[in-house]
Amino acid sequence: MDRSPSGHADVCIVGAGPAGSLVGNTLSTLGHDVVILEAGPRFDDDERERRMEESIRPAHGPDEVWEMGGPRDDYTSSGPAQYPLNAMRVKGVGGSTLHWQGMVVRLHQADFAGTLPNDDPAWPIDYEDLRPYYAEAEQAIGVAGASDNPFAPPRHDPHPMPAFPPSYSDSLFAPACERLGITTHAAPNARNSQGYDDRSACVGYGTCQPVCPSGAKYDATVHAEDAEAAGARIVDRAPVQRLETGPGGERIESVVYATPDGTRHKQTADHVVLAAGGVEIPRLLLLSASAEHPHGLANSSGAVGRYFMEHLFAGAGGQLEERTRQNHVGFITTETHQFYDDPGQPVERDGETVLPRSGDSLSAMKLEFLNYAGPSPVEMALHSDVWGDNLLSNLRGAYGHSIAMGGLVGQPPRAESRITLDHDRTDDHGNPVPEIQWTIGDRERRTIERANRIQHAVLEELGVDVRWTAGPDSTGGAAHHMGTTRMGTDPAESVVDPTLRTHDVENCWIVSSSVFPTAGAMNPTLTIAALALRCAETLDAEA
Repeated sequence: MDRSPSGHADVCIVGAGPAGSLVGNTLSTLGHDVVILEAGPRFDDDERERRMEESIRPAHGPDEVWEMGGPRDDYTSSGPAQYPLNAMRVKGVGGSTLHWQGMVVRLHQADFAGTLPNDDPAWPIDYEDLRPYYAEAEQAIGVAGASDNPFAPPRHDPHPMPAFPPSYSDSLFAPACERLGITTHAAPNARNSQGYDDRSACVGYGTCQPVCPSGAKYDATVHAEDAEAAGARIVDRAPVQRLETGPGGERIESVVYATPDGTRHKQTADHVVLAAGGVEIPRLLLLSASAEHPHGLANSSGAVGRYFMEHLFAGAGGQLEERTRQNHVGFITTETHQFYDDPGQPVERDGETVLPRSGDSLSAMKLEFLNYAGPSPVEMALHSDVWGDNLLSNLRGAYGHSIAMGGLVGQPPRAESRITLDHDRTDDHGNPVPEIQWTIGDRERRTIERANRIQHAVLEELGVDVRWTAGPDSTGGAAHHMGTTRMGTDPAESVVDPTLRTHDVENCWIVSSSVFPTAGAMNPTLTIAALALRCAETLDAEA
């Protein structure tokens, strides 16, 4: 394609994931001249079935399915906790929604208000500010849900589509949870339970992560294509190298990007929207240091790159004598938010009260019931030391009895968890790669331990032979990059204001989970989408 710059645009957007595509579609539909620059390629829909097949074959690693890796995607993980960045993201039109699980939940009122029983600060906006945009985002994405969550924040309208019915293994969990006084409810999903927005209902491939071949699971190519139909221009394989400001450094004058042949171009626009995620956005701002912005663009606070947060996994599982139909459904249909606002509340089992081991503060937690627990038959066969009829007999006896619970635990914002530049290592264009300094602290460890105790109580009540636990010492991230360009009202403490405009640069906006002041424990994409739609409304008035 022709990757030369367009004429002067109203808005230039960096990144064609969910945030960039939603902003681009909204503004182009309203008549604005929009250019979207995307670092990765445009993937062919006709190749999704091939990618799905590769994803279930052991010869292909998770990074390969969406072509991550190599000098383009180099990074350094130097913190106390190692961070596998390339397994957590996708570069390309559609962004990381190409491989996401598709969980879409609203943050709780307590997240915004800072009233959880810990020391997380409040957001500069509240739930009511975002509530109409949450509803708009659910309609835009297409969310299937039952609106039956008694712990969820208030909503005016039901979800756009009915919820998926509970999986078979969820139906096994239900009576055990009821005996323990744990309330379960449907999990909202960004996949079609019926035809929606000219896309089919889910047909049950079960490979949602990392590939949905049918298109029933939402990904941001939906709104990228809508944006193009409305007149936006998307330039793929055009990684942005730096942002150049004009005299005085108060406005971005041009967005410098490279093309596959190494040529550099400058795209000019009245407004620039950064929507490239919680690692690449701070990296780009730091790469854009200048005489007017010696520590990086929009970084007078020193907060660019700091307060990197993730959601941590807590889980446990094992074997049940009866069949569980493991892997029958490739996504979560049931969860519980009962321990979200009050993670220390007791659970009673056999006259014993399951309480936290410490009175110290805990993070929010969201607990889930995993329909896809346990290894696949292929994985079991590959690790077996027998063959033929003996292998078949072993698979028939062992496969289909696995069952598990999972959950997400939020991290508090810590200045020492951050994204910086590694000047000793460069990407394919000679730029320093992002360096991730990630820490996991005591509060998260206490909360994971608490989640494990609840999970063990449920599994044991169900009669499960618990064989594994993902606990404080074996946890990992959930691919949710948050906090690195935090939102706030004080320019000395934050990067963007409540409208998502940077404090330091008047025509630069950031639409990403990077603006989250706190992590909560909810999957962030719906909040990203709501913030994107809210920001697009503000930009429409200014562009």
